[in-house]
Amino acid sequence: MTKTTTLLMAAAAIGVIGFGGLALYSAPPADAAASSKIEASETVTFEIENMTCAMCPITVRTAMSRVDGVHSVDVDFDSKTAVVNFDPAVASMDEIAQASTQAGYPAHPSGAPHDESNGQH
Repeated sequence: MTKTTTLLMAAAAIGVIGFGGLALYSAPPADAAASSKIEASETVTFEIENMTCAMCPITVRTAMSRVDGVHSVDVDFDSKTAVVNFDPAVASMDEIAQASTQAGYPAHPSGAPHDESNGQH
């Protein structure tokens, strides 16, 4: 073999080994911060009043989703409930219920006492 061929083969081998070393490097997951947010969460089911049409759940979901700290809102028109996942360090059940109430759909956590006469808990 010539000197040039030997040098090219050596350079190629070093390049392959170098790239192989990159494959062994394990960077932390890009969504590590997101997973810590999900770990600090609470899920509460709210009973929702005044839902009478297919647009009502959209309004409730929009109102509740706008509360800082709310991760997700799943509204069920048939059962008149909303399942809300949120960060209790940022949002409270009262703030979430108030957002829906202000949109015209009084809400209260399932099982929580409330006053049926005025739609408030």
